Amino acid sequence: MADGITRRVEAASDTFASAFMEPVIRLGVTGLARSGKTVFITSLVANMLDRARMPQLTAQAEGRIMAAFLQPQPDDTVPRFDYENHLAALTGPDPHWPDSTRAVSELRLSLRVRPSGLLSGLQGPRTVHLDIVDYPGEWLLDLGLMDKSYAEWSREVLERIENRTEAAPFRAALDGLKPDAPHDEPKAQELARSFTDYLNAARDAGFYDCTPGRFLLPGDLDGSPVLTFAPLPASDAPRRSLAREMERRFEAYKKQVVQPFFRDHFAKIDRQVVLVDALGAIHNGPQAVAEMRSAMGDILSSFRPGRNAFLTQLFMGKRVERILFAATKADHLHHTQHPRLAAIMEALTRQARDRADFAGARTEAMAIAALRATVEETLPHDGRNLDCVRGRLLDTGKQAAFYPGELPQDPARILSQAQSGAESWLDADYGVMRFAPAQMSLKPGEGPPHIRLDRAAQFLFGDKL
Repeated sequence: MADGITRRVEAASDTFASAFMEPVIRLGVTGLARSGKTVFITSLVANMLDRARMPQLTAQAEGRIMAAFLQPQPDDTVPRFDYENHLAALTGPDPHWPDSTRAVSELRLSLRVRPSGLLSGLQGPRTVHLDIVDYPGEWLLDLGLMDKSYAEWSREVLERIENRTEAAPFRAALDGLKPDAPHDEPKAQELARSFTDYLNAARDAGFYDCTPGRFLLPGDLDGSPVLTFAPLPASDAPRRSLAREMERRFEAYKKQVVQPFFRDHFAKIDRQVVLVDALGAIHNGPQAVAEMRSAMGDILSSFRPGRNAFLTQLFMGKRVERILFAATKADHLHHTQHPRLAAIMEALTRQARDRADFAGARTEAMAIAALRATVEETLPHDGRNLDCVRGRLLDTGKQAAFYPGELPQDPARILSQAQSGAESWLDADYGVMRFAPAQMSLKPGEGPPHIRLDRAAQFLFGDKL
């Protein structure tokens, strides 16, 4: 009850401040591993500070953004997003991808904007704050654990991993185990380590149902009892048994790790972008696509979509008004295939987006590249021309042209095979090349090159400018 009252008071304070003082937009940026969250935020901020490459952002096209500058974020206990070092990594003499997101971080970008409309001549410029909150998508999936008991979670996990080769060592660790035996801490640690190894292997193999997320990104909780549990077969275990201690730690994880994340960060989000490495999932095969689709549904079920009307926000707390599902790494495809990638993204998130739209939120799916690392090239091959992309290979640093295959015009060809449980694509082969950032020479006023980052910004917060 105290947490609920505190959230209402904070919501009321934010509502009055936004209405009568300087508006604040809290933009959440999340996505699963290797989806490009760090690059997205870095390029977005750089292109908002130097806006020559942002013509699709209406306020910029109309010349109403007078200035943009970085300020200390309002949350003193949240680490600052390391924008300067990330930008130096991308734009330096030896460009390389920055380190990935491993914890919550925040950055405040303030914009000085002239108003538009009939009364624009009567009003002076105002300041709009964009608070960008970066958090791992693995942590977001943990919100689905809040409604599950330890027994339910254990049953679901053990059924899911029954035939996965990545889980073979963990299943072997469970052989002969007696959950109702007295608790033994070395055994509990051994099981937790084995289960964590499985989660890391499953993520590397392209699976998306890798919860609890803090097992993958433990931070300062590494080695603590709250991260020392694992799923066990069902049993009628007595007190002080291994299974009962595992259950106690599972409940502590929900209460002491997941719930504070929701209260302190997630429940304050106004707008949300979910970044998805759809090309990577397609490359990994139909099962990976099916897993990704399920994960997108789980992620959206964690949101509270709807409109932030004044009284609604005051009495019911903030809702997520706009949600963008963005397929990243569009620069790995020739531009002629971008509409197909966007259509696949729309199809993958259709059910989740329909639920959000019904609740009053606006959703959109698009294909983007926050930082363009390739150029396009058409090459002859076996009597026909192939639309390729050329870039600097991540592993060798050499320049290479790459043809990833042709995505289908009808997304159902992808989804039907994913839903049917096919082990490989029946009529095509899709490749993925790992490119490093390209060396760039930026003119004054230019941010890093991108694909549709300005359209993404317009959808996410353009209406507030």
